[in-house]
Amino acid sequence: MTAWGCQYEVNGHCANINLLPCDPGMKGCVLAGRYFFLDSDEKNVRRREKLARQSPVPNDEKPPAVDD
Repeated sequence: MTAWGCQYEVNGHCANINLLPCDPGMKGCVLAGRYFFLDSDEKNVRRREKLARQSPVPNDEKPPAVDD
């Protein structure tokens, strides 16, 4: 079994965000927008926006195909 720990967490507080209590995925967290969190929809907003920007153009907006 493996465990994971954030390099910025020190005694339950985030050294990266003004020593606020550590809450993975909170605004300003290095994990925000990179990973999907099951416990909160608020934390997944940036991830969804990022995925939407990367997704291809929907079929109805693609230019018409040219016959060769």
